[in-house]
Amino acid sequence: MNMLKIVAVPMHREGRKFVAIFAVVTLGLALVWEPLFWLGVGATIWCYYFFRDPVRVIPQQPGLVLSPADGIISLIEDIIPPEDLGLGNKPLQRVSVFMNVFNCHVNRAPISGKITQVIYHHGKFLNASLDKASEHNERNSLAIEVSEGVQIGVVQIAGLVARRIVCFVKPGDTVDVGHRFGLIRFGSRLDVYLPVGVSPLVAVGQTAVAGETILADLSDPQRQRAGTQV
Repeated sequence: MNMLKIVAVPMHREGRKFVAIFAVVTLGLALVWEPLFWLGVGATIWCYYFFRDPVRVIPQQPGLVLSPADGIISLIEDIIPPEDLGLGNKPLQRVSVFMNVFNCHVNRAPISGKITQVIYHHGKFLNASLDKASEHNERNSLAIEVSEGVQIGVVQIAGLVARRIVCFVKPGDTVDVGHRFGLIRFGSRLDVYLPVGVSPLVAVGQTAVAGETILADLSDPQRQRAGTQV
């Protein structure tokens, strides 16, 4: 791990109080036992690293659906989307991105559009890599209207360690692709529900970078020939 790269990356404002708490505890540990102090220093650096907010190069081609999170593509499957998203009752392609505690946890809008739904659900804190986490875990569901009749669903899901979902947008807001819309503390998953007829361009096990990795392309000619226009 290159420490210079860590300290050179800006930190999201949501992390300031946590880094401050870690630093204060570390100073207290210095009065107890020096080895504990150095452990505290390491934990404080990790906390800063967790809340890093690096600059991303956002592809600007219209119709691209980008990864909303850093992590690993953990699941790709056809499944009926949550009812509250308003995406219908037919199975859609769902792409899940699993974030561990070392990934950047700032979430970015997968596509430009208008926020039509933001619905928070209380729930359990199962391992976010499990399929049933989409239904049983604490989560925050968003629907983004790309154009008339075309919507993308995005669900922030808390995990085994995560205990706080943060969302910065509300219904009626307009977001640009790559726009920061939230984060999850400390380890979690995001699900993206693609429109009917859209196939993922990623594979399970692939590493995803928020705001850069292309999950799908709504302007795919094959999709347009199938009768679903963007």
